[in-house]
Amino acid sequence: MSIAVCTQKHIFGLRRNVSNSIAYHDEQTVVYPAGSNTIMYNMDQKIQKFIPPGSDKVEALTAMAVSPNRRYIALAERHAGKATVTIYDLHSLRKRKVLTSPEVQSSEFVSVSFSPDSKYLITQGGKPDWTLLYWTWEKSRVMASTKTSDPRGSLPVYQVTFNPQDNTQICATGNAIFKLFRYSETTLKQFAFQKAEQNYLCQAWVSDERVVVGTDSGKLLIFEAGEVKSEINLADLIKLDREKSDLEREKTMTTISDEQSFDASVNVTAIAAFSKGFACTVGPGRVFIFEKSEEKEVFKKTREVRIPEDQNTIDPAKNAAQTITALAISPSEESLVCITDQGQSFSIALSSTELGKGEYGKFEFLAQSFHHGQVTGLDVCIRKPLIATCSLDHSIRVWNFETNNIELYKEFPEEAYSIALHPSGLYILVGFSDKLRLMNLLIDDIRPFKEFTIRGCRECSFSNGGHLFAAVHGNIIQVYSTTTFETVQNLKGHNGKVKAVVWSQDDSRIVSCGIDGAVYEWETYTGKRPGESVLKSNHYTGVALSPEGKTYYAVGSDKTLKEISDCQVLREIDAKDNATFTSVAMSHSGRMLFTGMHNGALRSIKFPVTTPGEWIEYTGHSSQIVKMKVTHDDQQLITISDDSCVMIWKIQDREGRAQKRADKDIGYAEEILITKSDLEEKNSNMAELKTRVDELMMENDYQMRLKDMNYNEKIKELTEKFIQEMESLKTKNQVLKTEKEKQEQKHEDDVSDIIERHSKEVQDLESANNQKLMLEYEKYQELQTKSQKMQEDYERQLHELEEQKERELEEMTEFYEAKLNDMNKKLETANDEMREQKREYEETKRQIEEDADREILDIKNRYERRLKEEKDNNMKLKAETGILRKKFTSLNKEIEDHKEEIKKYQQEIQKLNNMIHQLEKDIQGLKKEIQERDDTIQDKEKRIYDLKKKNQELEKFKFVLDYKIRELKKQIEPREKEIKNSKEQIQEMESELERFHKQNTQLELNISELKQKLKATEKEKHQERQTVRDVEAVVRRFRTDLHNCVGYIQDPKLLGESIRALYKKHVQDDITSEASVDADIQKEYARQREHLERSVASLRKKLVKDTEIHKADNVRIMQENVSLIKEINDLRKELKIARSHVHDLEAALGLHRKTNQAKATETLARLLDNNPNTKLELEVTDKNKIIDMQRNEISKLRSQLREMELYGNNDRPPSGLRLEPIETH
Repeated sequence: MSIAVCTQKHIFGLRRNVSNSIAYHDEQTVVYPAGSNTIMYNMDQKIQKFIPPGSDKVEALTAMAVSPNRRYIALAERHAGKATVTIYDLHSLRKRKVLTSPEVQSSEFVSVSFSPDSKYLITQGGKPDWTLLYWTWEKSRVMASTKTSDPRGSLPVYQVTFNPQDNTQICATGNAIFKLFRYSETTLKQFAFQKAEQNYLCQAWVSDERVVVGTDSGKLLIFEAGEVKSEINLADLIKLDREKSDLEREKTMTTISDEQSFDASVNVTAIAAFSKGFACTVGPGRVFIFEKSEEKEVFKKTREVRIPEDQNTIDPAKNAAQTITALAISPSEESLVCITDQGQSFSIALSSTELGKGEYGKFEFLAQSFHHGQVTGLDVCIRKPLIATCSLDHSIRVWNFETNNIELYKEFPEEAYSIALHPSGLYILVGFSDKLRLMNLLIDDIRPFKEFTIRGCRECSFSNGGHLFAAVHGNIIQVYSTTTFETVQNLKGHNGKVKAVVWSQDDSRIVSCGIDGAVYEWETYTGKRPGESVLKSNHYTGVALSPEGKTYYAVGSDKTLKEISDCQVLREIDAKDNATFTSVAMSHSGRMLFTGMHNGALRSIKFPVTTPGEWIEYTGHSSQIVKMKVTHDDQQLITISDDSCVMIWKIQDREGRAQKRADKDIGYAEEILITKSDLEEKNSNMAELKTRVDELMMENDYQMRLKDMNYNEKIKELTEKFIQEMESLKTKNQVLKTEKEKQEQKHEDDVSDIIERHSKEVQDLESANNQKLMLEYEKYQELQTKSQKMQEDYERQLHELEEQKERELEEMTEFYEAKLNDMNKKLETANDEMREQKREYEETKRQIEEDADREILDIKNRYERRLKEEKDNNMKLKAETGILRKKFTSLNKEIEDHKEEIKKYQQEIQKLNNMIHQLEKDIQGLKKEIQERDDTIQDKEKRIYDLKKKNQELEKFKFVLDYKIRELKKQIEPREKEIKNSKEQIQEMESELERFHKQNTQLELNISELKQKLKATEKEKHQERQTVRDVEAVVRRFRTDLHNCVGYIQDPKLLGESIRALYKKHVQDDITSEASVDADIQKEYARQREHLERSVASLRKKLVKDTEIHKADNVRIMQENVSLIKEINDLRKELKIARSHVHDLEAALGLHRKTNQAKATETLARLLDNNPNTKLELEVTDKNKIIDMQRNEISKLRSQLREMELYGNNDRPPSGLRLEPIETH
């Protein structure tokens, strides 16, 4: 008698609806929930480690968090209606602490987070109270708590996090909730109040002050110190990317199959931060990676990652539309993993080439694709280590329990309810909602080859030999031949749905059970029913058969395990603890018995069964176990559940001895199925590829030979070139050596000269410094005497202040001691009052908290103003109370300053005694002094000073004068003679300036005359345009009427009427009434009409031609006018510059000064006599020529305009003229 030992080996699937459901433990290991366990999955070795739940009574896992030091993990669990947090050590996988608090009314924690130093933990409770707890988790003590939702608790909170640099700062976000808390003295105080109006789904700290928050409207809000600093609209980024991709497609004329149009709402469901920025989800299947820009304040999108399409599904785009619920970045920031709402996990290397090229990257499965719907069918085979499962997600998956990988995966249009795997591992039988299908397992596909008309087959099974299979059709079990596909037997007897079918080892019998409370034993070939057990009050869900086929074990809704033999129930084992058995399985050796429970637990029953039963319970799944199968070697137990997970257990007997394979030497089969057409296609492809490889090898060899020849020639050319360059470099080197020796000799001579000059300057400076030192020493003696007197005064004042301070201190001590006694008495009374008021406070606190949130925003502004006023008052009070202290400290500081000055002077005396070591500093000081004295000499130049004071306008030309002064300073000696000559030239230039003034006045008159002429020209041009517009209007009206007349060309009567109407409209109305029309008049009218038609045609052609000519003339005139206006403006600017230049010259010559005016006039005259061809005269001459040319051009244009007017009057009727009347003959 023994109880089998079960150990979890591997689990395919993961648990959804867990907050922050994936995290990194180290660079190769990720942590995520699956079933009721938490998995540590090594991505390199494909190995899983399991962290069990906190206890057997855990109802659900709601949130998880890994500490920043990667040592601990916190699991928030719903435990018997109470919220708990269990903390595990990730190294030893042992439980460290279990945290519970009576302050939380909720049954769950929705979010947990570790502090940066991993010593503290925050937990956010759920509804109704939404309580936030701040824990010292190692001591299991709550440090502080607060309510994060609104007073009514109607707004949910989704996430809470610690500041990555501050243990005391916390951020909480939710629907219309964004709150920052600071822990201080056992309380969590909210600060930086922010009015939240959006639904904040997630958040992450990107620095010690900035938080990135994602909303359900597709926006990223970056908060700094509680205020929104920037906003990123992700919908705009998607639109911009789509426009760019559309442009690229138009250029390349290609389409991208995996480019999806995401019409769903672009909500941000997860954010993960790293050192350079953060990654966030963007609607379904997208992740944007933002990094800091050069400004360090703005985040820019640098990369994009998407979930790829799945070609194994019916709708490949459906896989790409999964919503990502959690993100995690590895510690080295080289990879990114995510979890989706369909229970899939993906990863990508952030350093991949696709991301580097600016293209969007594609996620890959972290391990493999999992079921995301309820798993309904399970089976194993004998010849291969395969597990076949089907699910309500329309998929069939074939797993390998040795390699822990998925072998085949395909999705079908219909839901799959049951599955059976042939013992050979080459075929599967699947019960779909419409038909039962027998399918081949090919190398890379699952392909149907036979269909049976059984709708909604909920149970099917191959015989142990594989030659038969049984399928349930309602309450009938149909047995078919696997080779002929003919019906062998129809087993009828059940009154309800059949839930399980089991074959005996020799395939001679079948045992079935159903919801009608019956367990039947059938003979396969005769259809007889040799044994039965019926209990109508029980709904059986599973049955297992012993190896000898005499005893079977059934479980059902009555919460018992029944051992049935010879149609009698031998034993009943109660499940206890209000548990229910849902499935049962027995090993092929008949020594191990297992049952699955409604809560997902696995029980290993002591065998042989005794009453009351004994078992060991293992926690694995989070929902009821639907089916169980033991592999043929009795080493693995496979379980499936409603939680979409497939779990592999390693089973052993009590002493730990695993069951041995009888055919271990044979091993598992490695053969696969492949169709002939697929094989031929692959062979042909291989042949083609082989031929192509041979061709490419030949081509590459040829190319290599060509390249070798080219490279040898290039090497030869480069060698010759380098040899020549080396020779030339040697020659240059020799030349440079010779020049270097010459330069060295010259440099040595220069250095010797400089040393001699410097030694002479040093001697001069020493003599000057000695005199200066004597003066400074005398000043020092005076200052020392003064300092001694001040020191005596300060010491006396200090002594008096100390005595006054002692007296005041004694008085204040007595006063405050008395006051302290009074305060102690008041404190005792206040404590009594406080205890009495505490109860009242607790009651009022509850009422105040309900109204506080509504009043916070209104009170905030008022209290900020009051706070500012109080601060000002406080500053005034501090200033008043600190006056004496400041005076005292200032006196002490002055005394210390004087002491330091005395020490400084003593040090200076010692330094002055060692003048040799301080000569360089003194030289620099003397140079500065010389420079200052030079500036003083320059400032004292009387002529410059007087000019600046007398003439204010010369301030505008200060830069010019400074430049001239500097030039004069450089050339002051050789320029003395030139200054005398310049004075004579200035007198000559004064007379020239007078003449320039007259010429400028004449130029202004000429310009005004040109402006008047230009204005007249503009007026004439406007009149001409009006005339053209009138003519065009007349012609347009006549053309329209004439076109209408031509429409009646086939109807002479209507044509005549239209011609008469045309005549009445365009000819004068003062026509006498006509006499009766005879035949001759009609002929004349016809002749006149033909004449008019010809005239109109010719007029039309002439009008078009004249219009074009006139339009071209107008354009040309307009362009010429524009150029004239531009030239006039240029002349005005030049004239202004000339006037300013003349004014500068007059100012420089002193013409504006009354005292030197005569002298300056004579100088100007002499300059003009000596330099008659000055630059100014040339400029004036050029401007006169330009003005004469413009006058000629304007007169020419006027004459052209007059000619055009005459031409227009002669050749075109003016506006308003009518056609000549038609005369009757």
